[in-house]
Amino acid sequence: MQPDVVLLIVVVGLATWALRFLPMLLRLNEMRADTALSRFLSATGPAAIATLFVASILPGAAGPWREQVPLWIGVAAVLAVWGWRRSVVGATLCGAAGYGLVFKLLVLPA
Repeated sequence: MQPDVVLLIVVVGLATWALRFLPMLLRLNEMRADTALSRFLSATGPAAIATLFVASILPGAAGPWREQVPLWIGVAAVLAVWGWRRSVVGATLCGAAGYGLVFKLLVLPA
């Protein structure tokens, strides 16, 4: 394995560990809610989710339309089930099922 890849793995691992351990070490759950750091930390979770969502759909959104349809059906299923039931599990399962079904029908060779 190349040294730069190993270094990247170590840095990402340490950053992940720090993001999970430091809040416990610093007792951030006892922080007042009206501080700038508290508001910043509260926004970090939704920002990370949005970043992961965009990074995961960009490759699929740049392809031909036949490969984009399953992606958008899956996203629509997630949003519809989330809006209807407010269930992360149900939305995830329906999104994956919608994506898989449309992918099988449109993209996979017959």
